[in-house]
Amino acid sequence: MVRDDFRWQTAGGGQPTLFDLPEREIGTGEFRGLEFLHVRAKKIINEIGPKSPVPFRYTINAYRGCSHACLYCFARPTHEYLGLDPASDFDRVIVVKTNAIERLRAELAPSRWRGEHIAMGTNTDPYQRAEGKYRLTRGIVEVLGETRNPFSILTKGTLVLRDLDVLVEAAKRTHVELCFSIGTLDADVWRITEPGTPHPRRRVEAVARLNEAGIPCGVLVAPILPGLSDHTDQLDEVVGACVDAGARSIAPVLLHLRPGVREHYLGWLADARPDLIERHVRLYPKSYAPAEERRRISELVRELVGRHRGRTRLGPGPRLSSRFDPA
Repeated sequence: MVRDDFRWQTAGGGQPTLFDLPEREIGTGEFRGLEFLHVRAKKIINEIGPKSPVPFRYTINAYRGCSHACLYCFARPTHEYLGLDPASDFDRVIVVKTNAIERLRAELAPSRWRGEHIAMGTNTDPYQRAEGKYRLTRGIVEVLGETRNPFSILTKGTLVLRDLDVLVEAAKRTHVELCFSIGTLDADVWRITEPGTPHPRRRVEAVARLNEAGIPCGVLVAPILPGLSDHTDQLDEVVGACVDAGARSIAPVLLHLRPGVREHYLGWLADARPDLIERHVRLYPKSYAPAEERRRISELVRELVGRHRGRTRLGPGPRLSSRFDPA
């Protein structure tokens, strides 16, 4: 069944459509509760504008929407562009770009492409539950490896371990870099703020396995949630675990709340932790917390990394990196 009540265009009238109208599939079995919208993308490699603060210029996102259901996800408003609800649909209605692999092969043709670094996981997780069904990320990794095109992946999904074989093969031909997002090891905070993600301890184990396999893997301690996961002992716990796992880089990212996400997150917070509302209103008159607060968190994490690095006596150990920090 094709749903024709969606607006399958970019924001702003008169711009080209992003996809053809979708075909709808209801998830069953392990995918129960999800709805998949199959589309054929007009383009799969996205170019980011030169004014963007991120350190890469090209991205691939094989999916839109994410079953990880992170309350704070900055990508929620992208569903609104398609006429979907960023609050209720983002977690369960997953747009699947079924032609992603064939489009990538076409767009990497030597006459059109110069081999620039491509980042994945910048707008939706490439190793969310849908990847277990569609295997698009695996196919993309295979193509990038075959064409010797450098790439990086940011994920919370331990499903990445399924693809160790193709990642190792790709790393023999080109630069491959992975990064896990692990904001906290506090199980209570994890359960209520990102209920669809693998347990953070499993993510730490995945960091160790990737590095043992020769795939450089770092960690974003992200996002750090004011009043929920920013206590020194909480940060100390996650930093220590990541150092022990051999993380190549460790970088903190404080929560940011862009329009659309702000309303969703603060609405949840008002019910779950009303005592934190006043602090958030003070910290977030804009999308990002004040620079001095971000510096304070960065300095604290830097100190913790140094302390644990000295404890493990592993030589240089992990560096404090900002490669994936959008701030």
